[in-house]
Amino acid sequence: MAVGILLVTHPGIGSALVEVAGRMLRQLPLKTEAFELAFDADLDAALPQASAALRRVDSGEGVLILTDLYGASPSNLAARIARLGTPARRVASLNLPMLLRVMNYAELPLDELPAIAAAGARNGAIIDDA
Repeated sequence: MAVGILLVTHPGIGSALVEVAGRMLRQLPLKTEAFELAFDADLDAALPQASAALRRVDSGEGVLILTDLYGASPSNLAARIARLGTPARRVASLNLPMLLRVMNYAELPLDELPAIAAAGARNGAIIDDA
């Protein structure tokens, strides 16, 4: 078993990142799904669908939830589903280097993956003055 990955994002972000990561890696080593929250979505109405997405990626080792913008509606929804009983950890500021780094450390347990994800995001930001 392995940790599941759930991306909870604004529209168009999560699915695009999953698609690109899948093309780059040819196959994602972790069960991964994107849940994109519409801008005008009601969080109470979206909660059952987001919870179902969380359960679909959980193989019994917990779920790492990656969100695009801390404090925005997708992040707030992620906080709510993380409290529903499935072991979950959350990391905000999702980007492609973060997702790829997590996929490259697929064997790690849930408690270690948030630091790996954050390092991927930080180390993926390069100032190129060329």
